[in-house]
Amino acid sequence: MAEMLDGEMRLENEAMKIPQLKKLLITPKNIMGVKIPRLEGGRREQALTEYLLEIPVSISEAIKAFQEVHKIVLDVAEKETTLRKLLYEIEKTKRKANAIENVFIPGLQAAVKFILFRLGEIERDTFTMLKTVKRKMSEREQAKKEAALVAK
Repeated sequence: MAEMLDGEMRLENEAMKIPQLKKLLITPKNIMGVKIPRLEGGRREQALTEYLLEIPVSISEAIKAFQEVHKIVLDVAEKETTLRKLLYEIEKTKRKANAIENVFIPGLQAAVKFILFRLGEIERDTFTMLKTVKRKMSEREQAKKEAALVAK
């Protein structure tokens, strides 16, 4: 609209006179162990109030619209990056959970089953050995009693 009303050359001239944006500062923010960029800055260094009085209304509206769009683009970029990083971490966590559920836990269950089997086997061996020892002890006592009876 500003280009139609005031011409392309005038619009470019006025755009060159506008003070530059401050440098964009990117600081990391930590959300649940995920470092996410936080965008700060990107605004005008000085107020445009005295400058806006010298230019046509259509160009000043274009400048204001650009500033709004610029702010929205920065917010969207920050949110998109945040969502991408969080999605990546969620996918990593899902893979780890699946590995635990499908590999680690079945391995532990197999180990528990083997240990229980071995303990049962050892228990049966011990029981058999105790029965054998008890039988031999009773045989010795029987032999001692028979020897004592024969000696009388």
